[in-house]
Amino acid sequence: MSLSIILSMAGGLGLFLYGMRIMSDSIEKVAGAKLRGILERLTTNRFTAILVGVFFTAVIQSSSACTVMVVSFVNSGLMTLTQAAGVIFGANIGTTVTALLVSFKLEKAAPVILLTGVLILMFVKKQKVSRWGEVIIGFGVLFMGLGTMSGAMSGMKDSPVILDLFASLQSPFLAVLLGTVLTAVIQSSSVTVSIMVLLANQGLLSMEIGMFIILGCNIGACTSALLASLNGKKDAKRAAAIHLVFNIIGTVIVYVIFSLAVEEIVAGLTYLARGDAGRTVAYAHILIKVFQVIMMMPFIKQIVKLTYLLVPGDDKKIGYRDSYQLKYIGEKVVLNPATAVVEVIKELDRMGSLADENLNRAMNALITLDQEEIEEVYEVEKNIDFLSHAITNYLVKINQTTLPIEDLKSIGALFHVVNDIERIGDHAENIADSAVRRQETGVGFSKAAQRELGEMMDMVNTVLRFSFEMFVKSTEEHVEDIRNLEEAIDEKEKELQQKHIERLSNNECTPEAGALFSDIVSGLERVADHATNIAFANSYYEPT
Repeated sequence: MSLSIILSMAGGLGLFLYGMRIMSDSIEKVAGAKLRGILERLTTNRFTAILVGVFFTAVIQSSSACTVMVVSFVNSGLMTLTQAAGVIFGANIGTTVTALLVSFKLEKAAPVILLTGVLILMFVKKQKVSRWGEVIIGFGVLFMGLGTMSGAMSGMKDSPVILDLFASLQSPFLAVLLGTVLTAVIQSSSVTVSIMVLLANQGLLSMEIGMFIILGCNIGACTSALLASLNGKKDAKRAAAIHLVFNIIGTVIVYVIFSLAVEEIVAGLTYLARGDAGRTVAYAHILIKVFQVIMMMPFIKQIVKLTYLLVPGDDKKIGYRDSYQLKYIGEKVVLNPATAVVEVIKELDRMGSLADENLNRAMNALITLDQEEIEEVYEVEKNIDFLSHAITNYLVKINQTTLPIEDLKSIGALFHVVNDIERIGDHAENIADSAVRRQETGVGFSKAAQRELGEMMDMVNTVLRFSFEMFVKSTEEHVEDIRNLEEAIDEKEKELQQKHIERLSNNECTPEAGALFSDIVSGLERVADHATNIAFANSYYEPT
């Protein structure tokens, strides 16, 4: 085999892999948030989860990307293992689309496809449309690579060395091993099977042996998810194990069937493909995957249970009060651009709950002067500061990755939300400082003042609850409630400041108590402002 053929093959493979990468990444940018939403909402039972997995993988043309995203979802607690299993099963069917497209020999249209994508990218200014231009470019580059590889393979037919090499591959077990190793290296079963389609078109690949190579591709395809799960939580590892268990069990069963009747199966598929060798390989890929899913779908729960034996033990539970730990994001968590913003929002919800809880603790300590509660306010505030810095650093990190367009727009708002929550925590600390001053000076609050603070705190608690619900769940149910509450709290602050002045005038409270009261009321009003900012951070509505 000449050096020119080797270089053509290498160049063609490089173009093919690069085209796949451009296409997959661009689709995630354009539709990643919508696809993520589909994953979140439509995976409640095994049937819809499988359909979602098929659709998702067919769209982004990568089962590896789909399974890595699922691992990330499980790691973040956004998806159960049973839901993940259904999506992973479906992804195994969706991944057959690439080889099927390759079997239709679209490489002649590649220059036109590529030119179309370039023209869209150059002349369309709207970002979302231009991103679709990148998708089309990836598609074109992919088929340009296929054309280059196909041309190189046509020259291989005249090489006795290559013909002898393929002819020597007679062992089904070695064929499975070859498929496993090649796919593990390339990290894409779609690419490996597509190469097999090209080899079959050139008459270089025995159909019977090709069937066993496809089985090996199934196992090798698990590499990406396994690598992604290594630094994840136990459930993330179990999600990757589901993919591996599914493919190993499925491969063993189909291996036995092929060993008994591979010639008859190949004959049937060849007839179905009307003698087209490449399409026969593509149909075989589809047949294997669909058969495996149908066969193993009733046993999803058992497969999930098996992963608990393979990955025993539990992660240390991280509660709201656990200090200096991230629950959903961090250095040891899988970073997937399509799920990163969701993980940040969940971590912000946790940080917000800490700040809200600490504010109420500080208000209680202000009245009771409980020393333990005062000290706990200061300790929790340190934890809130830690979370503020850690989440901010993570946002900076993910802002440098290929985020979906919708998520990219929300990054700036998330920075502001971190700051708003941190400021709520600061107000809790300020109230604790006021409690300390009360301890040191013996300043007291009248019953009327205590009641007024309680009324205002109830209003602040309500607006905080509505605001975090609106931010985290993207619901607009409480839009008017939040606006009305924010205005009511502003009026309440003015009313209480006026009453405070009247009490001072009537010598019903001391100047020291009045100053503390005024500072606390002003602080609670600012907390309501921060809560309103949080509510409308990711909303099309304006705070007013």
